[in-house]
Amino acid sequence: MIMQLVDLRLLPEEIKDEYTIRIKLAAKINTSADKLYFEWNKRSIDARKRPIYYNCRFKVFDGQTPKLDIPSFLPLDVRKSTKEVVIIGAGPAGLFAALRCLELGIRPIIYERGKDVRARRRDLAQLTKKGALNPESNYCFGEGGAGTYSDGKLYTRSKKRGDIDKVLEWFVHFGASIDITIDAHPHIGTNKLPGIISAMRSCIISHGGHVHFEKRLTDIQVKNGTVNAICLNESEWVTCCKVVLATGHSARDVYHLLNAKKITIEAKPFALGVRIEHSQQLIDRIQYHGSESHENLPPAAYSLVTQVDGRGVYSFCMCPGGIIAPCATQNGEVVTNGWSPSKRNNPYSNSGIVVGVFPEDFPGYESNPLVLLDFQKEIEQKAFMLAGGNQCVPAQRMLDFLNAKRSSDLPKTSYHPGITSVNLKELFPAFIHERLRRGLLDFGKKMKGYLTNEAVLHAPESRTSSPVLIPREKESFEHPQLKGLYPCGEGAGYAGGIVSAAIDGIKIVEAIATIDYNCDLHKN
Repeated sequence: MIMQLVDLRLLPEEIKDEYTIRIKLAAKINTSADKLYFEWNKRSIDARKRPIYYNCRFKVFDGQTPKLDIPSFLPLDVRKSTKEVVIIGAGPAGLFAALRCLELGIRPIIYERGKDVRARRRDLAQLTKKGALNPESNYCFGEGGAGTYSDGKLYTRSKKRGDIDKVLEWFVHFGASIDITIDAHPHIGTNKLPGIISAMRSCIISHGGHVHFEKRLTDIQVKNGTVNAICLNESEWVTCCKVVLATGHSARDVYHLLNAKKITIEAKPFALGVRIEHSQQLIDRIQYHGSESHENLPPAAYSLVTQVDGRGVYSFCMCPGGIIAPCATQNGEVVTNGWSPSKRNNPYSNSGIVVGVFPEDFPGYESNPLVLLDFQKEIEQKAFMLAGGNQCVPAQRMLDFLNAKRSSDLPKTSYHPGITSVNLKELFPAFIHERLRRGLLDFGKKMKGYLTNEAVLHAPESRTSSPVLIPREKESFEHPQLKGLYPCGEGAGYAGGIVSAAIDGIKIVEAIATIDYNCDLHKN
């Protein structure tokens, strides 16, 4: 059996035509079509000009069907293991850390402040329909982390972080479509992720791990420079010596805890802006050169970036066929984010448009590691007040924003708690507002039709990443000041999405396994 990687450019109408694909592959490698077996390897859309093509890569086998691949995930039973790791947080960093523990014979014990993925859904319904926020169970807190109910995109630009294919294959193992290993911009969808997360938890428990919900980290006990125990819910102490801190980018109380205990943290740049909603038909028409829809093309996405006065302005977490969601974690604040179901079949398209914010923007930042966290919170609280409360958000039509004019009316949008007409110049400081304004003008030149008063800006988009960095050593991944504490994922400042967070969780467990538990990774 001979396997080759073969590239083809296919028209959208050819993408599901197995006969056409087979004939083209056979011609490409000069063999008989009836002797050829193929599998998809990668695909991406090239819509830069007409005609639109898919760039495709296939695994082609000449002569016979290949043998089945070896399973990508091979857990061990860890019920009797003497090796143990405590994991704080059941987002992608925490869950994938736990799964890698199983492969290496280590018992993972997860403590998650929020609820399990199914119970969490009821709290999200109350938040969306009534504006009733549960500070411990929302779009950011709960099993699966922030990405579970806010999109599930699996794309990462950070190819050097680690084994992306392993993460995607593990998602497939637990129920995701095989397409995520093929598509250039893989996406599971908010409707499918909860079932996958539940399957991961069941696997962890059935192999001897533990998963505990509604357990919030409230203290850390240190003895001789080493983690000795953690406190949950103010009173429940758990003895432990290895703690993976994977609490996500919105666990502000954890940053305050570390700072109060004089455990070093640092201010970290993040990005702030708005979430813009267009009709999906308009974005399709722009990106597909006049065609509003095509049965063999997905709802169109876009990626935009520019520089304004030496600082980046860019699109973030673009959601074709998506919905804007309320993502605050405390009463008295509002936050926006976006998500899409797996079919991306809603009539709206939304994306964050954000500006970089840096510690240097604030006098005295050297002595205050929480300076950007405080700024982020200040913007969210101000937005809450401007919009009138009850999880309504400040909003403005796009052209009105460019002209610093309060919108006289607002169209219906996908943001269900409601929107309030506000001149967003009242919300953002000048260095943010002006860069957003000039960035949008530049984007209008790149995408003809993008600038329209039918588009609505929802504010703020403020949880793009953690505004705090928890430092760690390069090789051991331990905090340099506190042995046994392993800052991990987005909340520690080392990831920027589901895939990179998952990779970070895997890498930390591998470091613990080799350095502290003398595991041989090559045998696992």
